[in-house]
Amino acid sequence: MTFEEARAQFPVLERVAYLNAGSMGPLARATAAAMADRARRDLEEGRSGKPYYEEMQALRNGVRERLAALVATDATHMALTTSTTNGCNIVVGGLRLGAGDEVVTTDAEHPGLLAPLHVSGARVVVAPTTGAPAADALRILLDAVTPRTKLVALSHVAWTTGQVFPIQELKRETRLPVLVDGAQSVGAIPVEVGDVDFYTVSCQKWLCGPDALGGLYVRDPDALRIAAPTYFSVETIERDGAFVPREGAQRFDSGWLGVPSLAGLVAALDAAPEWRFERAAEAAARCRKLLWDAGLELVTEPAQGTLVTFVPPRDPEETVVRALEADVVIRMLPGTGWCRVSCGYWTSDEDLERLVAAVS
Repeated sequence: MTFEEARAQFPVLERVAYLNAGSMGPLARATAAAMADRARRDLEEGRSGKPYYEEMQALRNGVRERLAALVATDATHMALTTSTTNGCNIVVGGLRLGAGDEVVTTDAEHPGLLAPLHVSGARVVVAPTTGAPAADALRILLDAVTPRTKLVALSHVAWTTGQVFPIQELKRETRLPVLVDGAQSVGAIPVEVGDVDFYTVSCQKWLCGPDALGGLYVRDPDALRIAAPTYFSVETIERDGAFVPREGAQRFDSGWLGVPSLAGLVAALDAAPEWRFERAAEAAARCRKLLWDAGLELVTEPAQGTLVTFVPPRDPEETVVRALEADVVIRMLPGTGWCRVSCGYWTSDEDLERLVAAVS
């Protein structure tokens, strides 16, 4: 697949410089067609019967296998969820944290991780990584760890700055459970879960899938309590609700996931080119250079993720509105004074030139 062929999958790119996959990725024609075909079949044939159930289960299994491959593991360690937030809640709820425990996180985390940590009952210790050099992140995080620390929970790629955190080094140095929010990494940069314990996946961002789908990697499913069981968690169940869980991480599956969405996600995952990570990294580097050459202050260091954050010369909200009027889609980061650009494998030089013209 050539770059031109890859871009041609996304109709929105015919008009718009779409630079906000960190929120929602663009939808490809094949993704929309798969969803529409499945919805049409549901309309005409109904949503019941053995063939329907078997097709639904096959789609769930196919998604599970594909998401597992994306993070270099096997399907027995991958649960299907509705979002990274859902995955974070599953993990934090299952760890039985409470008063006297501490959780270490960073000051660059999304509410989808922070809110579950807060309601866990543990003391949340926030490591001040924002504004510090990326090379200092490991030291800053380790300085926040104490004998009371029961969990280290952080993003692989910060949603605010695009900074890549040293998740494997943290696991090796602390030997503590590590929960990773993968919302801005899976589909954007190469990911290997390695030794970390939990890793969440968002499917509507860099994977360009339909919304309300996600994944959760669990290294040792038997060691995590099932805090939110669903119909899909259960192998057998008694009249009093006692149940035997399914094998592996499937015991943490969220409830019903829309069959058209599952079909669309399979199409989206199968459409991604092999060279996507290299191309996205090149686009992010090109974005930084163009913004810098235009005299804009950059927040994101070189060679991080595929998010590029900058300080606009005018109000961030106004900047986003003006960019949208020029058919350039970016986002502001509330409370920071910053704007954020998401560079995907589909991002062209022309997209980035339109960006600079719109925000300068």
